[in-house]
Amino acid sequence: MRRQKRPRARNQRLSSFRQRRQQHLLDVKVRSRKAVQHRNRRLLVVFSKIALVILLAGGIYVGARVAAKRFFIDNPDYKLSNIEVQTDGTLQRDQILNVADLREGENIFRVNLARVHERLQELPQVDGVEVVRKLPAEIDIRIVERKPIGWITSEKQIADPFASDAAFLVDARGVLMKEKKLLPEYLGLPLILGCVSESLEAGKIVESPEARAALELLRLSTRSFMQTRFQIREIDVSKGYCLVVTDKNHSRVTFGFDNLDTQLQRLEQFLIYSDDAHRELATVNLLVQRNIPVTFGKSPAEVINETINPEEAPRIMKAIPVQTSPKPSATTAKSRPALSPTATPAAKRVLPRQPFKKK
Repeated sequence: MRRQKRPRARNQRLSSFRQRRQQHLLDVKVRSRKAVQHRNRRLLVVFSKIALVILLAGGIYVGARVAAKRFFIDNPDYKLSNIEVQTDGTLQRDQILNVADLREGENIFRVNLARVHERLQELPQVDGVEVVRKLPAEIDIRIVERKPIGWITSEKQIADPFASDAAFLVDARGVLMKEKKLLPEYLGLPLILGCVSESLEAGKIVESPEARAALELLRLSTRSFMQTRFQIREIDVSKGYCLVVTDKNHSRVTFGFDNLDTQLQRLEQFLIYSDDAHRELATVNLLVQRNIPVTFGKSPAEVINETINPEEAPRIMKAIPVQTSPKPSATTAKSRPALSPTATPAAKRVLPRQPFKKK
């Protein structure tokens, strides 16, 4: 009897393990080659786009520069022909232009406005700067200068701040200035003396407590009443613990560094009292909280009267020298009448002659 063959399973593989492995390796190699080719094509496209963008941007940049140079930089219509300078102080036009490094004739677009602003702001006299470019050929410079409120020096005595190299102008912020052109109104500014605790140079800001207190006192004394009644002429800070202030009437007032506003209120009360009493303050010590020492000077009427009708000079009694007479002889002494024992030798010489009486 013939053996029948068993039916083959449907899912049974026809290839062996070695054949399947070889087919898998071939398939992986084909797919990896295609992936490499696809990636290379993508990179080439990306690099081409980037290069195109760079070339396009470079072309635009070069074209813009050429156009700007032709229509703006080399254009004679944009040559700087007018520089308008406005200032409210003593700075001169030539000084401002030299510091800003500006000159007429150069192209207006070559001027760096930020650099001009920075250079002018470095001047000690300058408080604010505005630089404006006006096409086609004008630049406007507006400067607000610092307003000096006094002189400051390290000397204890100074005759003329105008002629002294040790005196500097100072503004309300404490910035030191050295003006090349001095205005007449600077001569009447208050003088801060004896500031030896720091070096004074133009452009620096004073930092010592006594100098800051003096500046604060000058600022507070500009009120309506104090400005007319108590005009500060000198502030001596050399003592280091107080301010000795001399006003236009030569009154000397001593201030502390703290609570200047309160001390000025006390001084205002003394000034009102002196005006009502028609007396002038000589000295006031505001360092004391209670029982403030105050001295008064002579009133203007008394000074005028003393000038018109001065007191008579006191009589000076001088001693008269006595001349000794020669010693009288015995016969002369006998002939003269005897004097009382209380009579002095001088009395003997200055006795008045007795009048002659007729019998």
